[in-house]
Amino acid sequence: MSYATIAFIVLVLLIISIRQINEYQRGIMFTIGKYSGVKKPGWRLVIPIFQSMRKVDLRVKTIDVPDQEAITGDNISVRINAVLYFKIKEQDADRAILQVEDFYYATSQLAQTTMRNAVGEVELDHLLQNRQEVSDKIKEIVDKLTDPWGIEIVNVELKDVLLPQELQRVIAKQAEAEREKRAVIIKAEGEVMAAANITKAAEMMSHAPGALHLRTLQSINDLSSDQSNTTIWMVPLEALRAMESLGAKLGKQ
Repeated sequence: MSYATIAFIVLVLLIISIRQINEYQRGIMFTIGKYSGVKKPGWRLVIPIFQSMRKVDLRVKTIDVPDQEAITGDNISVRINAVLYFKIKEQDADRAILQVEDFYYATSQLAQTTMRNAVGEVELDHLLQNRQEVSDKIKEIVDKLTDPWGIEIVNVELKDVLLPQELQRVIAKQAEAEREKRAVIIKAEGEVMAAANITKAAEMMSHAPGALHLRTLQSINDLSSDQSNTTIWMVPLEALRAMESLGAKLGKQ
């Protein structure tokens, strides 16, 4: 075998032994099946047969947690889904390979279970009004359980809380009743304020001579400015009889 052939074989082996690790990756090295360290970005030499390398992505990953059936603390069935953001910690990148078979799948399943358990501990009203609090609780639990795998939970957000149709109608009726209640209260408060102002005005008129007469004349003037208005004068029956008697007396004279 010539030197050129040997050099060519060595060059080919060298080329196929080179592995590139990008800036956002870390390489977990195994030598004869044993863990032998973490390789940083750059070109790394991996001897075929004797060595192997698993790359780990350090970027933030997203898990879309699918719809889950859950029962709240007040025994109401709901469907919930969420989105979870996580990343592998650089200093613990080897744990994601050594401690768990498939860290992505394991984190997803853990998030689903934790989400159902967290929703089961709160009542429906609390869940609807305090989504962020429930999300933070799920994040705290999942982050603690995935810490041995070298995983950091960045954020958890509950996306939707789907209620049964019957319950949606009940909640809509409750909201409508609340709005009607507020409308009645506001109207009653307005009537109380109007009555107080009318009472105050009546007291002021009763203490001012001629005030009531002037107010009557002003009302007549307001009515007469529009020809479409009809003014009705209320005359006591006794006054009509008095005028009738007066007319009869004058007729006899």
